[in-house]
Amino acid sequence: MDADHRAAEPAAPNRPEAGQMPRNALYASIVFVLAVAAAVVSFVQGNWLGVIWVLLAGVASNIAWFYLRKEKLAARAAQHD
Repeated sequence: MDADHRAAEPAAPNRPEAGQMPRNALYASIVFVLAVAAAVVSFVQGNWLGVIWVLLAGVASNIAWFYLRKEKLAARAAQHD
């Protein structure tokens, strides 16, 4: 096989720089903060709809944790390769 006809290497997946949060985790964290703020405002106004905001905050925090953990494990796996 000629050196000029080598198969192109696949592009590396987009990984955040060292010390940088994955984008999905960042978005989920922003949703978490906004949902907590909305829950506080709802409860202060005496509106029980704040329960929905608390549930949304819980889901958003779990999503953020998932993507942070996923990136951490991927970085660890790439280090051992």
